[in-house]
Order: sequence, then structure tokens, then C-alpha cells
Amino acid sequence: MADPDADLRSALASDRYPRSSQYDARWLVDNLMGPHPLWMVESLTNVMRLEPGMRVLDLGCGSALTSIFLAREFDTQVWAFDLWTEATDNWKRIQSAGLAGEVHPLDGDARSLPFADGFFDAIVSVDAYQYFGTDVRYLPYCLKFIRQGGQIGMISPGLRLEPGDPMPDYLIQGWNPDMCTYLSPEWWRTHWERTGLVSVGISDMVEGSWRDWLTWLEACDLVGRGYEPDASMLRADQGRFFGFTRIAATRTSNP
Repeated sequence: MADPDADLRSALASDRYPRSSQYDARWLVDNLMGPHPLWMVESLTNVMRLEPGMRVLDLGCGSALTSIFLAREFDTQVWAFDLWTEATDNWKRIQSAGLAGEVHPLDGDARSLPFADGFFDAIVSVDAYQYFGTDVRYLPYCLKFIRQGGQIGMISPGLRLEPGDPMPDYLIQGWNPDMCTYLSPEWWRTHWERTGLVSVGISDMVEGSWRDWLTWLEACDLVGRGYEPDASMLRADQGRFFGFTRIAATRTSNP
């Protein structure tokens, strides 16, 4: 008899993401809100410096899976902040993970953060920052809550296309409004550097991330949670334009 959970574990086992591979595949899929959250956060933390005891804001944490990862893997204190997922629901997941003293859930709007200036050592945002951070005023606002020399990093779906570039047919046919937030590494680097407030350490598209994204969608489909329109575009694209854009920077000046 087929075992969907065993198939799911096999599909999501990845040498590229040794930390993420330790987590229960069904737990990840049952709480999905987009692409594989732990593969994304592991890719981002590979280019950041997180140390035990740091105060980290997980901005737009969704179902707090990334917050649990950050606390468990790096021994950090994490504030799990999200607009759409209630803090009580995240609190239950945090307690079940045994991290009640390390991960602190809150709900609210990213444009109205309830924290003291300079409180955090780092801000991490996984598949969320693109929904509010394109505002030219947002990075200066957000940086208020990071200490001088602290870090900020985000990762999101991206496209190696600039406004006005010609698009292939499969992209035109599959286009939806959310894809307006799929921006290139070059776009994000310019957007952050022009503030004069940060030193960008890296802004790139994670190598092979289009394939990771497709693998995740195909794995989710094994248990009826896939999304074929995105999977079809990724198969047609083969990494030409799609992937995960990440950017990490250090606060160098006062907002």
C-alpha cells in the first residue's frame, strides 16, 4: 500500500538543505503558505551571521515555521510577527516545538512595528518583504528597529526581468497580480543601496532555486496540496527567469 507521508519525506530530502531536512515533511506541508519556507530561510541564513542570544525579528513569519527554525538552529531569541496568521495559532505551534521561551508570537502590520528603536540584532523576512518593502520609505522605517551594525535580509520569489523587458508566452499566459512582486536581485540592490543606510553584502538569485521551488510543488501535489499553474511555468522556464531572490545587508547609518 502506498504511503503518502513516506513519499513526501523522500521527495523533500535534500542534501542542499541539511538543516531543513531534519524537519517533518508533513508538518511543513500542513502549514504551507507558499514555497518551502525552511529551504528559503536556510538559503538566506547561509549569507547572514546569526549567533546565539541574538534578538531576531522574523518579519512576516506566516505560520512561524521559519521562526522555529531560527530559534532552534541558531539559538536566537525570535519575535514571530505576521499580519495574516493570528499569534495564538502560532503560539500553539511554538509550544508544540518546545520553544515557548525562545519564540515570541505577535500579530500586526509590518508598517506599524511595536518595538523599541535599535532593539533587534537582525531582521529576517521570508517570502513576505516583497509585499510591503517595495515602498521607498519602508527600509528607512524598518532599520530604526535594528541596532547600528545589525543585519537585515530577505528572500522571496523573483524574476530576472526588469519592467518593459519582453516576456515569453508561458509567462504571459500564467501571469497573475502577485507576480508583480517577483523582482530581480539587481532591482532590490538598487532599492536598498540608494537609501545610503546599508551596506549590501549580497543580492543574488539562489542557484538552482527554481528547481527547489518545482520540487516543493511536486511534493505537495503528492498529498493534494500542489499548485499546477506555478509548476507548469517553472517547468517551461527551466531557470531562465524564475528563482528565489535574496538580499542581505548591514545597517551602516542612522535612518
